[in-house]
Amino acid sequence: MKWEGNRESDNVEDRRSDGGGGGGFGGGRSIGLGTIAIALVASYFFGVSPSTVLSLLSGGPVSQPQSQQAPNRTAPAAEDRQTKFVRTVLADTEDVWTQIFRANGKTYPAPTLVLFSGATQTACGTGQTASGPFYCPGDRKVYIDLSFYQLMQQRFHVSGEFAQAYVIAHEVGHHVQNLMGIMDKVNSAERQMSKAQANAMSVRLELQADCLAGVWAFHANQARSILEQGDVEGALNAATAIGDDALQKQEQGYVVPDSFTHGTSAQRVRWFKQGVSSGEVKSCNTFEVKTL
Repeated sequence: MKWEGNRESDNVEDRRSDGGGGGGFGGGRSIGLGTIAIALVASYFFGVSPSTVLSLLSGGPVSQPQSQQAPNRTAPAAEDRQTKFVRTVLADTEDVWTQIFRANGKTYPAPTLVLFSGATQTACGTGQTASGPFYCPGDRKVYIDLSFYQLMQQRFHVSGEFAQAYVIAHEVGHHVQNLMGIMDKVNSAERQMSKAQANAMSVRLELQADCLAGVWAFHANQARSILEQGDVEGALNAATAIGDDALQKQEQGYVVPDSFTHGTSAQRVRWFKQGVSSGEVKSCNTFEVKTL
């Protein structure tokens, strides 16, 4: 991925030296690409029960103790390569979505990207490393512990900077959904549904965010030629690795479709490809198609 030398965003809040805090989510729904993926490895890497993370995703009660110990680490420099990378990717999403919103007569208020280590306070409660990257609609911020990228490579054998950019673009996709009022409509509808129906609605929300990440990639590449050979394949590998079916097979040897909340590997690949090939937001309407 070609990104060095491009504009870096100022909408980044670096909390990595804050030390974090414990606790579980409360008072709002956070939307994350990696929540289920991290749930499966949290007990190994961080001592967090996978069932606890999955409970957080579904809005259920948290049975974990009120504090979690973050791994001992030294906070990276604010201007290291990885920090510059995420700042640049965020700036690229700002440029793309500002242009798209302007073309539709609207203003795009960009989200803030929060870098943290271990745990941090959000408008959706206490965010933890174990929940993976996530978007909190309550404060319109994207949260990420950059150690997630190490887990992508170590656990799922997914590497490459564009695959990492896809993670950020997916969470920004949730911000776009929030601005468009889609997230509120989904949350309202889910309150009237059974658990299986709400899960199915969540799948459509997540797949749309995958598609919106593809829309970003289309326009960013047109404007700045960011894509190199193998980049899209890397993002597709990431989408494949964190499909609900792939994760459930890896963890328990079988799949339970009614429990899916993010979509299968094939679905995530399909909708990202839909966005990156069309570049049109209207092509991402996962809520009106019969077959995902």
